[in-house]
Amino acid sequence: MIKILIADDHEMVRFGLRAILAREFAGAHIGEAQDAHAAVALLQQESWDLVLLDINLPGRSGLEVLRDAKTLCPKAPVLVLSAYPEEEFALRALKLGAAAYLNKQIASSELVAAIRKILTGGKYLTSTLAQKLADQLGENLQQQPHESLSLRELEVLRMIASGRSVKEIAAQLALGEATIATYRSRIFKKMGLATNVALTRYALQHKLVE
Repeated sequence: MIKILIADDHEMVRFGLRAILAREFAGAHIGEAQDAHAAVALLQQESWDLVLLDINLPGRSGLEVLRDAKTLCPKAPVLVLSAYPEEEFALRALKLGAAAYLNKQIASSELVAAIRKILTGGKYLTSTLAQKLADQLGENLQQQPHESLSLRELEVLRMIASGRSVKEIAAQLALGEATIATYRSRIFKKMGLATNVALTRYALQHKLVE
């Protein structure tokens, strides 16, 4: 019996994914997590054959959960299924160990094809992502400023761009306000920006926030 974990904060998305998986993988055991904490708890409690993971999870970034998943269930392929475009997050996800990165607008047939491929040990790349990888290998792709950020710095960037205050970010991440302020300073320095407004404009331009 195949065991599949779905980690997504939208109930309707989980419902749709469950329906597709139940149809294509009869008898599969399907677990659900609506936030990062629940996802990590399930990864600790059980072994899984496949993880479907959203990036935008309450509590922590899905990319951080991806890193935890590769430690807790190293043999389970992770398919990142996100509303964010491939050009902004796919390469980072693959470098962290994801076996595939798909946008939520894909057809269910492509999702199933990707799942079947990664369950056999392969990786699934869309044509867009394959071209991006080819460009990077050819050193023709100039790195964007946000690609130099750590996972936590990227998460703080997205929260700032979403309009959250230092106090709100600190509370959500269970960190001190001084720590968040330090992250913000590092982000500004690495990206050559000086204000939250400029940071928000950049995040919207590069589709780092919805």
